[in-house]
Amino acid sequence: MNITYERDLEAKGYIDVAIDPTIDLVEEINRLKKEKNAVILAHYYQESEIQDIADYIGDSLGLSQQAAKTDADVIVFAGVHFMAETAKILSPSKKVLLPDLKAGCSLSDSCPPHLFAKFKEKYPDHLVITYVNCTAELKALSDIVCTSSNAVQIVESLPLDQKIIFGPDRNLGAYVKKKTGRDLILWNGACMVHEIFSQDKIDALRIEYPDAKFIAHPECEDHILAGADYVGSTSGMLKFTMNDPSQVYIVATESGIIHQMQKASLEKTFIPAPPNNACACNDCPHMKLNTLEKLYNCLKFESPEITLPEDVILRAQKPIERMLEISERLGL
Repeated sequence: MNITYERDLEAKGYIDVAIDPTIDLVEEINRLKKEKNAVILAHYYQESEIQDIADYIGDSLGLSQQAAKTDADVIVFAGVHFMAETAKILSPSKKVLLPDLKAGCSLSDSCPPHLFAKFKEKYPDHLVITYVNCTAELKALSDIVCTSSNAVQIVESLPLDQKIIFGPDRNLGAYVKKKTGRDLILWNGACMVHEIFSQDKIDALRIEYPDAKFIAHPECEDHILAGADYVGSTSGMLKFTMNDPSQVYIVATESGIIHQMQKASLEKTFIPAPPNNACACNDCPHMKLNTLEKLYNCLKFESPEITLPEDVILRAQKPIERMLEISERLGL
């Protein structure tokens, strides 16, 4: 059974009901949230107005963990499909909603579970580590899940003779391989947002802003990471800009994170690293499918809802739990 790929892509994927233009959307969303005992999660890559109304803002796994700790009955995940699935895995008894079901992920979609299962069969003696940015079914095929902030440490925690498959992101896998010196078998997947940065345009910006620091997400290609002053997860990049004394940063990840960077460091300047196309910034088209209007209707009608078979939930929980156990042991 292929959960993600059985979605009807012809359907709108959200409740498309006309909204009274005179209502205050923020006020109504807050009212509905209290009425339904709901919590709103927003990933760093969401539009700023959605981030500002959320109860929790952060990376995908951290948000799901936070939601699992609350007594909320309803989780509204303003992010993409695999993130809402992760929330359901960690909170199976709660209703999990996604404002737009078509908010997918190019990285997640680059690794269909049925093809990965065949790939895995070629290496029966390998342990499977998958990046959290993948479907519930892919997590269920894994031994350990990792994040961009702990992938290096997770791999280093394993015996040197342990053979490893790493997926689905080849760029993060190559970064981990380089940092650890381990011989990983990589699945050939990638995030479209992190693969279109222009080296020439970044070089031009660094000449224009000679005092700027260049920071990048490890999902970027190796030649981009090679010139970075700091490489880290989205939350890691945010913390770096908060603690680092520099005043100007060129940021190579989805531009939504700049809203939180600017809020945390009002006196600093943040410049989105330019892509190799005509766009001025690097936005994820999937993330930006969610809007305040869709969030309102999603909460009002409690739809679209994310559901997963119980067996998938149980199998997907195990590699996440193993990651958390390793992280706790390592003090991460």
